[in-house]
Amino acid sequence: MKDIVILYSGGMDSSVALYKYADRIRLAVSFNYGSKHNEREIEYAAINCKNLGIEHKVIVMDLNKMGFVSDLLQSGGEIPNGHYEDENMKKTVVPFRNGIMLSVAAGLAESMDCKYLLISNHAGDHAIYPDCRENFIQAMNQAIYAGTYNHVEILAPFTNINKRAIALIGKEIGVSFENTYSCYNGQEIHCGICGTCTERKEALDGFDPTKYQQ
Repeated sequence: MKDIVILYSGGMDSSVALYKYADRIRLAVSFNYGSKHNEREIEYAAINCKNLGIEHKVIVMDLNKMGFVSDLLQSGGEIPNGHYEDENMKKTVVPFRNGIMLSVAAGLAESMDCKYLLISNHAGDHAIYPDCRENFIQAMNQAIYAGTYNHVEILAPFTNINKRAIALIGKEIGVSFENTYSCYNGQEIHCGICGTCTERKEALDGFDPTKYQQ
């Protein structure tokens, strides 16, 4: 039964979720919210959805024009380099991003009479992204369940595992990591030094098909 709407960026983590739950996914939703890397990610999202025969919807929601402040956005400053646990990585936080996306996707799920929302937050995000933590997901799940007629629920299977564990799941089920994109700078070739590139390298160590500038 196809009962899932997935929030799908085209990145590594959500691609593993896409492949793992492909038989149950009715719709994959990508948000073009005005980040530096959105367009590149969405290109890869489209490839994977086509390969799996999953309907793919892109929702345009320009947070730059709404006054959101984040270096991840096109209106922000330069992307900081380093690891997610570094203090300067807080500059990449897009305020309440997952809350906004889950709310929109919940409305879509209810409209389609889908029971579940699938999101790919993981333990590595907890250090700086409050909307990736377990208490946030639990609170959003309660709100969405209460606010939808068909009681939509959130599935967040990676909440308490790290990116390496996700990568190993993807390897086991045959995810084509070359068809995923993770660089915050949005360049054709992954920069290799931004926070998400650094984590990607660590996660895919030993079976990484990615080309990096550094």
